[in-house]
Amino acid sequence: MSSPYPRSSGLVQRRTAASHALEASSEDQKSEKDYDEENDQDSKETRLTLMEEVLLLGLKDREGYTSFWNDCISSGLRGCILIELAMRGRVELEKAGMRRRSLMNRKVICKSDTPTGDVLLDEALKHMKETQPPETVQAWIEYLSGETWNPMKLRYQLRNVRERLAKNLVEKGVCTTEKQNFLLFDMTTHPLTDSTVKQKLIKKVQDSVLSRWTNDPHRMDRRMLSLIYVAHASDVLENAFAPLSDDDYEVAMKRVRELLELDFDAESMKEGTNELMWAVVSAMNK
Repeated sequence: MSSPYPRSSGLVQRRTAASHALEASSEDQKSEKDYDEENDQDSKETRLTLMEEVLLLGLKDREGYTSFWNDCISSGLRGCILIELAMRGRVELEKAGMRRRSLMNRKVICKSDTPTGDVLLDEALKHMKETQPPETVQAWIEYLSGETWNPMKLRYQLRNVRERLAKNLVEKGVCTTEKQNFLLFDMTTHPLTDSTVKQKLIKKVQDSVLSRWTNDPHRMDRRMLSLIYVAHASDVLENAFAPLSDDDYEVAMKRVRELLELDFDAESMKEGTNELMWAVVSAMNK
């Protein structure tokens, strides 16, 4: 008895599945390519991740440690990790749906578990891939920083993040490692050795809100826009503005306030945006 379905249907289904897989793969490659292009404007420059840039802005040049009074940088660095994973095409926000759920209510979905080559990013990505059902951006920032009341989620905490990032900066020749005695205890510190890397970073941050300022955040470099938001939430952005004159400082802070006053949900709906980046910004500036 002949089958009611044409013999080619199975082949078509296989081809369709293969084409979908190819599309997903090419999309991941495009995200990785975009990331490389954004970070490889000058191959001779030291390439830093968002996490390393935020830590570098927070580190005291000679002392080699962040302010003891800064209790924001921990969650800020976790926000950087989420944005880095999104920019590299590894994670994304679930679809908004017909009712346009807010950024804060949408879950983080793992798009690809291909290793990034960065230990911290890959550790966080592994946690996200294995977690079912998925969690929101706010939840992941809390889990990765260990600031959760749920003891079952403490295993997601990324430990010694600042120390591990500082070691990355040492490997890249930006900092060195020393031991300092603080009366009751010894502490490993990471004083700056290559001031040009930090000065270039500070100059780029300053220029983004002064000479290269645009009233449309979507015309700004995505990584720099992310850095401004996360550096502010981590309480290290003013370190980049400290060398400015009083007038330039006022202008810079005014423009940062303009960015902070945006409707993040509305901005995330615009074409070509990174929704997860806006979700992180929304979570850290609520």
